[in-house]
Amino acid sequence: MPKMTGIRGLLIDLDGVLYVADTPVPGAGEVIARLTAQDIPRRYLTNTTTRTAASVLEKLQHLGFDVRAGEVFSPITATVQFLKNQGQPSINPVVRDSVLPEFAGFPVDDERPDYVVIGDIGAAWSYPLINRIFAQLHAGAALIAMHKNKFFQGEDGLQVDIGAFVAGLEYVSGKQAQVIGKPSRSFFDLALQSLQLPASSVAMIGDDIETDVGGGKDAGMHGILVRTGKYRQGCEAHAAHKPDCIMDTLGDLFDYVDLRRGSKA
Repeated sequence: MPKMTGIRGLLIDLDGVLYVADTPVPGAGEVIARLTAQDIPRRYLTNTTTRTAASVLEKLQHLGFDVRAGEVFSPITATVQFLKNQGQPSINPVVRDSVLPEFAGFPVDDERPDYVVIGDIGAAWSYPLINRIFAQLHAGAALIAMHKNKFFQGEDGLQVDIGAFVAGLEYVSGKQAQVIGKPSRSFFDLALQSLQLPASSVAMIGDDIETDVGGGKDAGMHGILVRTGKYRQGCEAHAAHKPDCIMDTLGDLFDYVDLRRGSKA
């Protein structure tokens, strides 16, 4: 199969592509080192809402990946920016304690907030919490989902993600959530602006056929699917968007893509 050409920059998913839980994907570190050596523009897109961008960067560096400050795009930082653009709204942050300091600039209202902000809170979900959020939405609050993933790859297999709770809240409230992270077009556009490259010369690499590949292609990019992380055999057969390339792992990148800085799309 001929290599993909015209790719001048990359957007790379993290969990399931560079690592699974705390274990690097074989060959991924070598690919990142080669991208660095060749000065290929790249950004790392994560939908994690349990770590700040700074904490994600620290984890990547601890795992041995040559990633630098400013290269990681997180829905937490994008959500904070979105809220700042609304002025000084009150919020109910349904998030982990570890990321609460990121929202310190906004007043917290547990009764009638302007926005309910949903992140990953793991086993803290409960009927009383869901009913409290429902009451706030019914009273006029808008709903923000830092992402809407259906599931993720955990150490014990696929695990339900916050998309199930967001969809349920949308259903009972009749309100559509403002989704900040992947596959939101604005999230991809923000990363593209940082790369200073047109979408047509950028490829999104991920293990999620909908959130990563589908979201990237909706934004005008090429989509590359890897068979690691949450990938399951045949998931691409019924997807709305077909990947331009399917690789076993990120370690195969240079076998499938002719990446050269400055090459023309």
